Amino acid sequence: MNSNNHSPDADQHKALQILDQLATDGSFTQRDISGNLGIALGLVNSYIKNLIAKGYVTVKSIPPRRYTYFLTQKGFAEKMRLTYDLLNDYTRIYREARKNLKKLFNELQADGVRKVMFAGADEVAEIAYMTLQETGLVLSGVVDDEMAGREFFGWKIGRICDIGTFDYDRIVVASYLKREKIHKALLEHKAENSLINSMFSF
Repeated sequence: MNSNNHSPDADQHKALQILDQLATDGSFTQRDISGNLGIALGLVNSYIKNLIAKGYVTVKSIPPRRYTYFLTQKGFAEKMRLTYDLLNDYTRIYREARKNLKKLFNELQADGVRKVMFAGADEVAEIAYMTLQETGLVLSGVVDDEMAGREFFGWKIGRICDIGTFDYDRIVVASYLKREKIHKALLEHKAENSLINSMFSF
């Protein structure tokens, strides 16, 4: 498993999210962006510095100690490019996820698995849930630290540290961008590696 939690795909996705925020309202502070996107403040600062260095964003201090961010023409072009790439990625991920999920769920059923947990509650998890309905498997719960407390198709999303309180036969890592981070967290909270499956390689 790659120990690097920041894949190129994840970095591009976060950069696009920040460019979108700044295109919407350049007066957003880094703390605003951190809260809106659920990204650590220090990481937001790092991304913005990188975007400024690449000429995608300019910054002005008006009034003193209050910063306003502006997307440059180059920044708008980059935002469009990242959006296009992201849409292509989603199409590819959807097709790949559907194919891999069908194969994975069929294999789990053949092994006698009945109850599965989802670790991750993003778009890939939604594809996994729809695919699950085509099988004899049942969902026994969903965990995702970033989404904890929200609902997922009627299920209240729990935290990964609570994985031991659920009744399941296998855990399916139902995320693409966060797959490595989730897998590591599951192992840290004593989930058995032999019971963890993913539709994507870690």
